[in-house]
Amino acid sequence: MPLSAKLNTLPIIDIAPFLQSGNQEARETTAKAIHQACLDYGFFYLKIDSYVDPSEPEELTRLAREFFASPQEEKDKIALKNQDNARGYARLKENVTNGKADNHEGIDFYRPVSNPDKTRPLWGENQWPSIPEFREKYDIWIDKMKALGMIVMEAMSMGLGMTQNEWLDLKASVNDSFWVMRIIGYPPLPNDHDGFSCGAHKDYGCLTLLYTDPTKGALQVFLQGASDESSQSTRDDLPEEQGSEKGIWINANPIPGCVVCNIGEMWEIWTKGLYKSTLHRVVHRSSNYRVSIPFFFEPNFDALVEPLPAALRILQQDTATITEDIQRGKSYDPVVYGNFLMNKVGNNFDTGKGKYD
Repeated sequence: MPLSAKLNTLPIIDIAPFLQSGNQEARETTAKAIHQACLDYGFFYLKIDSYVDPSEPEELTRLAREFFASPQEEKDKIALKNQDNARGYARLKENVTNGKADNHEGIDFYRPVSNPDKTRPLWGENQWPSIPEFREKYDIWIDKMKALGMIVMEAMSMGLGMTQNEWLDLKASVNDSFWVMRIIGYPPLPNDHDGFSCGAHKDYGCLTLLYTDPTKGALQVFLQGASDESSQSTRDDLPEEQGSEKGIWINANPIPGCVVCNIGEMWEIWTKGLYKSTLHRVVHRSSNYRVSIPFFFEPNFDALVEPLPAALRILQQDTATITEDIQRGKSYDPVVYGNFLMNKVGNNFDTGKGKYD
């Protein structure tokens, strides 16, 4: 779809056909819709009301609010510094994006590892609040999101036209996902704050499955190349490397029964730029305390991520899909995911460097 033809709202795609057996036509329709959304937006709403009861994430939000409302000294008992500086609680404005403090606090969890060593980046142990049933209920959510991530990956493989063997090869690189989950609390953004609730960034992994409370007007997605006279244009407040891009910021408001799904930089490599990870940010100016729970379905820690034959076939067969990055000579070199991740987050909280930089 030409950028000018993009709608200034994200598509809604129902994952239900992939939760049932027998309806191949419906699966193909869903897979095609996800493929098109990845080509056009890198973001879409995933309708999951046939997969999870809405009361479940609502309860997770309640538990998160209880934790964030705790005294600071109670929250600091699970501070990042107690472990590997990646797993645990980060105070308000402790995280930095594009050189500016983000106006949020949060707890980070990663896939548990064997032989944990808190002196090694990313290799510590998860720290859980002492609130009754907190860990038990979040563990259930983690298992459901891991399974959902694999379901979406299968749908994407179909959308790309992968053979069964090609899908099995890709599946083997994500079947022990080095997942990440964040629980994030956003107080209202002060008018004099030099920064954002969360600054503009791209996710660097595979798939993000985001549940948020009903707050509107907070999550914003950058549609590169799109224009709308009724929307504020632009390149304002983009990271330096995207500073020349034109487009608009649109709101990705919560929709009941849906999570917001977006692709990370690993999909750019897998598709040699056919799919693009999209800039997004949070600007929460409402008076309430906003909670979001992103789950990041990632490749295996030791997975080699390289361009997929199915994506290369598409690029060879349809010259219209050749991206500007490829035309400029960007190569999308293979990476081992664990090495890539270490480079990204191994020093999250050094001065001037943040989780998304």
